[in-house]
Amino acid sequence: MDGVPVYWERAKAELMKRDRIMRRLIPHFGDLHLASRGDPFMTLARSVVGQQISVRAAEAIWQRFLALCPKCTPSQVLNAGEEIASCGLSKRKAEYILDLAAHFKEKRVHVQHWPEMDDEDIIAELTQIRGIGRWTAEMFLIFNLLRPNVLPLDDLGLLKGISVNYFSGEPVSRSDAREVAANWAPWATVATWYLWRSLDPTPVEY
Repeated sequence: MDGVPVYWERAKAELMKRDRIMRRLIPHFGDLHLASRGDPFMTLARSVVGQQISVRAAEAIWQRFLALCPKCTPSQVLNAGEEIASCGLSKRKAEYILDLAAHFKEKRVHVQHWPEMDDEDIIAELTQIRGIGRWTAEMFLIFNLLRPNVLPLDDLGLLKGISVNYFSGEPVSRSDAREVAANWAPWATVATWYLWRSLDPTPVEY
């Protein structure tokens, strides 16, 4: 299968062995799997654009942003400067994207070392950038770096998936979620992805 994370099949087998909900859920989604979202800078810029607005609004702004900065490189974004706000970005989001571009251009983030760095070190580096919180950094670990064991406890979809599949729809706390997920390591990303699918079979894009 093209582009499947190397650990995916093993993770599925181990999760199905250990967790009765995963045993029921995983076979529903056949050959679907997590796929990487390409360039790190573009992925992060897109995630900042999408914060706290609808998917449709984010897509419209993103398309205008790409019309202004077709290559979406840090240099191109910095050259456009405050003009990027004309794409429909709030002043604050425009500042965040320019700060992100500066971090990449000045090599204040160590993209080339990320493959060897552990998850928490990458999160610490990313959350130094304005506008990038822990949740955005975790989505980046999942969707760009394809890290196998990310458990995004601030993610409403994960909490809802645990509520629906493990607690008959009762609300769950972060500690409930942590307890359920104790079974999943080192494949928390894979379990999270299947819980997202259980709510909405269309694969998420960040």
